[in-house]
Amino acid sequence: MNNSNMGAKHLRTPANVLPGKSTFVFVVALALSSMAAAQQPSQQAAAAEPRPDYYRAEIVIVERTVDPESINERMASRIPEPPNPEITEILRAVDGSGTVETTRDLVSRSELHLNYAASRLENSGKYRVLLATGWYQSFPPDFEGEPLRVAIGDWLAEAGHRDVEGHITIDRQRYLHVGVHLNHWQPMPPAENTIGLTEEVSEENPPSDTVENSEEGTENAGAPLASPEPAAVSDVNWPRAELLTWIRETRRMRSEEVHFLDSPTIGVLVFFKKIEE
Repeated sequence: MNNSNMGAKHLRTPANVLPGKSTFVFVVALALSSMAAAQQPSQQAAAAEPRPDYYRAEIVIVERTVDPESINERMASRIPEPPNPEITEILRAVDGSGTVETTRDLVSRSELHLNYAASRLENSGKYRVLLATGWYQSFPPDFEGEPLRVAIGDWLAEAGHRDVEGHITIDRQRYLHVGVHLNHWQPMPPAENTIGLTEEVSEENPPSDTVENSEEGTENAGAPLASPEPAAVSDVNWPRAELLTWIRETRRMRSEEVHFLDSPTIGVLVFFKKIEE
């Protein structure tokens, strides 16, 4: 696999370069470079019996505070696949009433190695931290993880879901691999609040330069959307929001290294801490 995937390389997208996007990456890099000097938080108490290949997985999702009109992406014509109701594992999903769901035993943000970077980005005033969490889990060789549903950010009432949704998958072959599959939505323009799956460009046939895959070349199905009143999804009511940007990327990871995956409006920081029990 190309060694460039092991670093903090931002996602290639099919449109013009976003003005100011280099600033986005620069600020993230600045936050990460300062983490080494930050005091490390205390680790969770070790279990009674050692567990092999045991890690603390950390995920931070940030939103760049930018006017959608300034984005040069042309994503409105792209229609991601409808949510998959078979995805039952949840990292964090917030419904319209504010009820939070998760199937992971999440640790507090103060325990995270990424907490310092998240705080730096937040304090800059240019980014909003939508999720900063982690959990402890064994990732043995040949581990195939279930997709973890994500539904966070602002509630889009007409669409019936959050403005950032999708899923994150963690697998392990020789190395850990993290697949990020997130959509960033905005409200549909008033005259276009109903739309069918009639666009020529869809997620089933994305341009070749919009996805960066691992050597396995696999991509998981879409994640279900949080809604207080779930309704059947069909070609006449999906989507009910306009796609702003997305992330479609699978990255090979090394423990103890921070990895950054991004689009012009959202970014994902990933970190794995090997726990010696």
